[in-house]
Amino acid sequence: MKQNPAQRAADVVGGQSALARLIGCKPQAVQRMCATGHVPAERVLQIEAAVGAQVTRHELRPDLYPREPEEAEV
Repeated sequence: MKQNPAQRAADVVGGQSALARLIGCKPQAVQRMCATGHVPAERVLQIEAAVGAQVTRHELRPDLYPREPEEAEV
């Protein structure tokens, strides 16, 4: 089963609790993001920074951060 970007981000930093600590929210909020695959807009950039851009803002919320044209061509 393919992981959603929120779960991949949690895995990068060592789990959901670790991600929650890094972005300053409750573990339950991260669990909800991982379960639903929906990341609130206000958390996208925090998560991207916490994981060192190993999961990008585009992956987390492509509706808010579409790929740049030159990225789409590569």
